[in-house]
Amino acid sequence: RLDEYTGPGTGDTFDRSFDLHYQLLTEGEYRPSIAVGLRDFMGTGLYTSEYVVASKSLSPTVRVTGGLGWGRMGSYNGFTNPLGGLDDGFETRPGGTLGVGGVPSYDRFFRGDAAFFGGVEWIARDDLTFVAEYSSDAYTREVGLGTLEHNSPLNFGLRYRPDPGLELGAYYLRGSEIGFSVTRILNPRVRQQPSGYDRAPAPVAVRAGDARLARSWDQTTGNETIIIDGLTALLTREGIEVTGIELGQRSIRLRYSNTTYRAEAQAIGRIARIMSDALPPAIETFVFEPMRAGIPVSSVTIQRSDLEDLENTSDAAWASFTRAQIGEAGSDAGFLPAPPVRPAFEWGLTPYVDFALFDGDSPVRADYGIEGELRYEIQPNIVLSSRIRYGLGGDSSAGTISPSTLHPVRRNGAFYGADGGLILETLALNWYQRLGDEYYGRVSAGYLERMFAGVSGEVLWKPVDSRLALGAQVSYVAQRDYDMGFGLQDFPGLGGTYSVMTGHVSGYYDFENGFHGRVDAGRYLAGDWGATFALDREFANGWSVGAYATFTDVSYDDFGEGSFDKGILISIPLDGASGLPTRDAISANLSSLQRDGGARLRLDGRLYDVVRDGHEPMLSESWGRFWR
Repeated sequence: RLDEYTGPGTGDTFDRSFDLHYQLLTEGEYRPSIAVGLRDFMGTGLYTSEYVVASKSLSPTVRVTGGLGWGRMGSYNGFTNPLGGLDDGFETRPGGTLGVGGVPSYDRFFRGDAAFFGGVEWIARDDLTFVAEYSSDAYTREVGLGTLEHNSPLNFGLRYRPDPGLELGAYYLRGSEIGFSVTRILNPRVRQQPSGYDRAPAPVAVRAGDARLARSWDQTTGNETIIIDGLTALLTREGIEVTGIELGQRSIRLRYSNTTYRAEAQAIGRIARIMSDALPPAIETFVFEPMRAGIPVSSVTIQRSDLEDLENTSDAAWASFTRAQIGEAGSDAGFLPAPPVRPAFEWGLTPYVDFALFDGDSPVRADYGIEGELRYEIQPNIVLSSRIRYGLGGDSSAGTISPSTLHPVRRNGAFYGADGGLILETLALNWYQRLGDEYYGRVSAGYLERMFAGVSGEVLWKPVDSRLALGAQVSYVAQRDYDMGFGLQDFPGLGGTYSVMTGHVSGYYDFENGFHGRVDAGRYLAGDWGATFALDREFANGWSVGAYATFTDVSYDDFGEGSFDKGILISIPLDGASGLPTRDAISANLSSLQRDGGARLRLDGRLYDVVRDGHEPMLSESWGRFWR
């Protein structure tokens, strides 16, 4: 939540709030649902409060809620804390703000005066709900500053939902304020377009009984060329880029890049059905080798007869997965080259908007302009890429630079590109390589991100069938000029450019049910040492929501506001919103601040993210889309 109050002497009342709400009990026939919550428990203390609340439906249309609050939620008609009977310390709540914030306010939890709050909901129609509540927040600070009036603890409102994803609201608060709201509701468990607008897949071409018995076909050069060219053309129309084909009398091995479908299993299913119609009847075994960043990441072997037998059965998805064989990709030898399907050089232009959130003086700022992307594929696994921007306006450079004892490796981010004009976001050569079974490598060199240039190397151990992966990354980088051209920045106090060796060892684990954990330990851009802990939840429809926190040998005081680096990661796939197949997604890092402690190089294309989609754990979770 971002709270803002304007008026005399309130320039310091922008604050970030991190809340936690946990349901202890669900509602039963006689039992209410019960939950406990913490508000702003890692902030500066301006909005901190705790509560215990119970809710019960009295009828299909009436629901009542009541609870006990502390902190701000215990400030109106408060009384002595009933927890004082357990310990006198609960009766007193420390006052003032929490310094630079960012750490849990344990010493305030459920302490000080308590107060009752409650409310009632009446569902007048399926799409219309009326709400009345009694608030236990006295808004003491705001009333004292003269920024709002608090004439009554009673609030009233209504919610109107013309469709399940849109809510219109109106409210009357504190006996002094009338307002309106529009809310767009998104559920990461549910696709916005449930069925999608994908083209129907080709049906499986079922061979006649005698054709299944065929043991060979006319494998002359002319026939091979016809099959390869025809299959490549069909798969290109399906959004699949063919890299190589190996044909045998009874089998085919296909290397390809899936540029269209978010789930690799869906791409495999579509390719298999096309091949069932385009290949000679004698070819029984289909071997698929999906490629990412120009390297094969696995092999998936399917029998053609299984496709024919299972297509219209009730448990086709599960049965086809149990019969598939998933292993390491084969050697590079034996492939016949496929005709190229796209040019080596590609470019495009698009508008951009960059938001900067949570600055203490200006919580929402943005820049906008035109962005150009260029890509030159030297080899499928060696690519030169660049992103160039031309700023047309914005106010991100208006952000404040907080003091710190560390070298400014992120604090000064608002200065980069602040003068507008043409800026070079990135210009880098990226080389990916499969080093052997279970091992992968990457080397990147150039202007790696908007603030740093240099060279970076990474290795990863990730068996195809394992939920565990281990990796290491080492980079040597120097800080770029603020104009984001080709120059490096000169720091007189350092006698030249700031450069640093940074790197981490990493562990990754897929906990099943969409949970992915990561630990990175090593040296950060400001020279500090520590570790980053991250946990993401990836839903079946492609949504991903996660959080991370970094702890280093930088003290909370030296780090400054926020105490340590942390944030929330969100990724929203565009296929769910548009209904059209695409691998594109919108990603955001909702970090409360840009500070120097725990700062990492911002590199796209970590090896784990590149290879995991084609490995067994991810294939098993998405195999339900094999027949789509």
